[in-house]
Amino acid sequence: MTTQELPNGMRRAATQEGTTEGYMPGFGNDFETEALPGALPQGMNSPQKCNYGLYGEQLSGTAFTAPQHRNERTWCYRIRPSVKHSGRYRPIDLPYWKTAPHIPEGVTSLGQYRWDPVPLTDEPLTWLTGMRTMTTAGDVNTQTGMASHVYLVTESMRDAYFYSADSELLVVPQAGRLRFSTELGVIDLAPREIAILPRGLVYRVEVLEGPCRGFVCENYGQKFELPNRGPIGANCMANRRDFKSPVAAFEDRETPSTLTIKWCGQFHACEIGHSPLDVVAWHGNYAPVKYDLATYCPVGAVLFDHPDPSIFTVLTAPSGVDGTANIDFVLFRERWMVAEDTFRPPWYHKNVMSELMGNIYGQYDAKPQGFVPGGLSLHNMMLPHGPDREAFEGASNADLAPAKLDDTMSFMFETRFPQHLTAFAGTEAPLQDDYVDCWDGIEKKFDGTPGVK
Repeated sequence: MTTQELPNGMRRAATQEGTTEGYMPGFGNDFETEALPGALPQGMNSPQKCNYGLYGEQLSGTAFTAPQHRNERTWCYRIRPSVKHSGRYRPIDLPYWKTAPHIPEGVTSLGQYRWDPVPLTDEPLTWLTGMRTMTTAGDVNTQTGMASHVYLVTESMRDAYFYSADSELLVVPQAGRLRFSTELGVIDLAPREIAILPRGLVYRVEVLEGPCRGFVCENYGQKFELPNRGPIGANCMANRRDFKSPVAAFEDRETPSTLTIKWCGQFHACEIGHSPLDVVAWHGNYAPVKYDLATYCPVGAVLFDHPDPSIFTVLTAPSGVDGTANIDFVLFRERWMVAEDTFRPPWYHKNVMSELMGNIYGQYDAKPQGFVPGGLSLHNMMLPHGPDREAFEGASNADLAPAKLDDTMSFMFETRFPQHLTAFAGTEAPLQDDYVDCWDGIEKKFDGTPGVK
């Protein structure tokens, strides 16, 4: 086995059985990977001496005593233990990145809201300085809830690294391409893909093609997992084999560097004299992952009626209430619609979940106008929403032949908690002040005549 040097200076195994272009398939699989031959111990986790003078270290994503089917951990064999990547911390200010509980004065979260895309910019912004929090929910101190962000990134982090002790991050690109160089390997990410960065994982974010814009769901609670399919059975929706984790890759660089940590909503940085991305080999099931949204296989009605949108769930993060998620990540993509005598777009409703939607590309069928790629909308818990007049009239009078809903991809971050707007969302982001007016044209059609539709 030979070592391949990547354009960003990391080294990984040039060939590894069972991988495709530097990734290993499977969601929640137990992987093993090494960038140098013999770096990974066999038959045990903690030998008295590791090969190459490496240090053995465990990264735990769950409590040691979690049920076996939920227990997640990865053993890392690294050039230095993580305690050497930590120093005297100093607080730093990232004023646009907010954490729950966060309820700013003078900002009202009660209402139906929609935003135009946060403009792309030439301003020098990194993954940290370009994060713009839109909503927060729950409480990071009790490890419940979430936050939603828009990221604007124009330049790479240089000799700078980050990890969140608060949360795992679900990243949804909308424009540009990013590289996440992590302790456990390299993930390249483009629009129509997503990535999950686990809590506690150190990484650096680089721009491959910019400027970059996208969305982030910050999950304070239980980890994302694949939803139970119930009567749907073993196939369709998101399949485990389509998720990809990176092979081992490492840096051995002696250069002054900065490590920033997010902990209980506060940001601190320390100075170290080397790269912390020094894991030469690892095995386990706690690892970053990417997923191509084009592989999501939607299911739906083939005769009549409109199923609940929960059938479009890609990932879910459970809460303490069965069936009521801390977060659901839901995808509305291209699909055929064939139901007879049925109003096919999403129907009018209000519910216990708070729904933040984003448009990756194309046109959303319930809002033909105004909800543009890069834009967001928020419908908080128990607030009514649904199609505008144009969508209602079009769907109510359409010829119900089989129709392809094409060139469209939107998503939803849905949570059981109310989502509170940040000051940025309420006063700086491009809020559509007239969004609520989209329902003004809905007409009263009731005339008391039986049997008339």
